[in-house]
Amino acid sequence: MHSLPTRVVLLAFFAASLQFFDVLSAAAPPDNTSILFIGTYTGAKSRGIYTSRFNSANGRLSPPELAAETRNPSFLVVHPNRRWLYAVGEVDDFAGQHAGAVSAFQIDQETGRLTLLNAQPSGGSAPCHLSLDPSGKCLLVANYSSGSIAAFPVGVDGQVGPKSASIQHHGSSVNPQRQEGPHAHFIVPAPGGHRALTCDLGLDKVFVYHLDADQASLVPNEPPSVSLKPGSGPRHLAFHPDGRHVYVINEMGSSLTAFEYQAKTGGLKELQTVSTLPSDFKGENTCAEVQIAASGHFVYASNRGHNSIAAFAVDPRRGTLTSLVCEPSGGKTPRHFLLDPTGRWLLAENQDSGNLVVFRVDPSQGRLTRTEEKIEVGSPVCAAFLP
Repeated sequence: MHSLPTRVVLLAFFAASLQFFDVLSAAAPPDNTSILFIGTYTGAKSRGIYTSRFNSANGRLSPPELAAETRNPSFLVVHPNRRWLYAVGEVDDFAGQHAGAVSAFQIDQETGRLTLLNAQPSGGSAPCHLSLDPSGKCLLVANYSSGSIAAFPVGVDGQVGPKSASIQHHGSSVNPQRQEGPHAHFIVPAPGGHRALTCDLGLDKVFVYHLDADQASLVPNEPPSVSLKPGSGPRHLAFHPDGRHVYVINEMGSSLTAFEYQAKTGGLKELQTVSTLPSDFKGENTCAEVQIAASGHFVYASNRGHNSIAAFAVDPRRGTLTSLVCEPSGGKTPRHFLLDPTGRWLLAENQDSGNLVVFRVDPSQGRLTRTEEKIEVGSPVCAAFLP
């Protein structure tokens, strides 16, 4: 006759217990950490690719740890499936060839440690940039010293196959020291993945190619390229989220050039070129990286010499730029920087001072505020988040 009250008490106890654990769960902080990979030039203070954990709640970085030993991994890209990472080896003597290297690594999802899967000759000397098509089937590489680009198939096991396409650029431009020949510096698929754009610093041109990711092939577009002001030295570019505008960072000209991208033809129409420097700066400077906020409202560019990150507002209708501010990079020679997945932080890799510095991003104004957070890494030249 006491069974009903007993069941009531037990039910009440379990209900209270569930509420208690719900409260604990709500109070527990979410996992705001992301794995960050850092590419370097190897030497006395660096042995390869490093990893750190970044907390997007407070902008803090854990001390860097060596993820993989490899020579001069100066650019990195993570596969869309998050399982593999690819790195260039910016050398010119790999596997008995006058060529650099392209390496594939397996990612340990818990620690960020990397295990080498395989490596291939890059198809040219001193490769300095690589990217993947949206499907992850094709790896694209820019070889700086030889002035060539190449495409590689990516296997179902993540390994890089031998190059399936290679294109050699030809010519020169006005600066005999820097532009005596072609210097391919960047290659990336256009939105949709059916074309690829390449910056050639030595030729003052942005080339456009048809890309077949399934075959890992590249064929020149028609029109094949667009020319920039002689001596500009186009280095990297970034597509606006609208897919209709492209921003090219000019290393030698210390400038940004805005283009309208015509997706149907692959054509590029120049809209504007603006300086990345304050008007009163008289020293020597070269530019390096360009990134766009996910909102599309702001463009950022790095200055080496002035040692700053320049911020620009984007006209939403015309795609043109208005300078906002140049914020000191917190070190010397900011070769690369990137926005974290939340868009609330910017991380600058200062190559010559050997540090990685964290900035808070104002999402409404685009301005940067340097935090006290930084880590020391020997010659950091690239970084990539594990999405």
